[in-house]
Amino acid sequence: MEKLKIEKPIIVEGKYDKITLSSILDAHIITTGGFSLFNKKETLSLIKKLGEKHGIILLTDSDGGGRQIRSYITSALPKDKIIQLYIPQIEGKERRKKTASKAGLLGVEGMDTEILYKLFLPFSSDAPLENVGGITKNDFYFDGLSGGEGSKEKRLLLAKALSLPDDMSANALLEAINLLINKETYDELIKTLSESNSDN
Repeated sequence: MEKLKIEKPIIVEGKYDKITLSSILDAHIITTGGFSLFNKKETLSLIKKLGEKHGIILLTDSDGGGRQIRSYITSALPKDKIIQLYIPQIEGKERRKKTASKAGLLGVEGMDTEILYKLFLPFSSDAPLENVGGITKNDFYFDGLSGGEGSKEKRLLLAKALSLPDDMSANALLEAINLLINKETYDELIKTLSESNSDN
């Protein structure tokens, strides 16, 4: 099964949802961290930024928790910026779990990949995101954002400048900024942060 290329960022609840979708999709998949989304303004801020720039595809579990998270995100963005996708309500439990969820329904991670593939098929595209990206792991390394002393602190400054969550790993931060800005803007931002740092 060839992976579907999805242009818009996809928002799901947890890391296992992301793992399942990553097996069939070539896409940027952002996790909300489940209910922790309600306490993390930075995560919602990132989702809003992505939505305003590209639009997002929102896919949550079909239980009560999934509906709460969907409602929370939906209320934060204009309707025309969100593609709402829904998994079918299928009874069962995920393999990694000892017991079924309270609702007794399979979540995104437990869905048959064929079902998910058909769900995303209408939204597949080979078109790249416009005027964003081009920032690599090498850029992070040479700019002191990874693999060196003070890298974490520099990443925190960059995340703060872009109103991104402050607990993102280097890879997650790289993925997020590639969705938001281009290489030129990134270079200017790094230069500004470096000058600001040297003034302190």
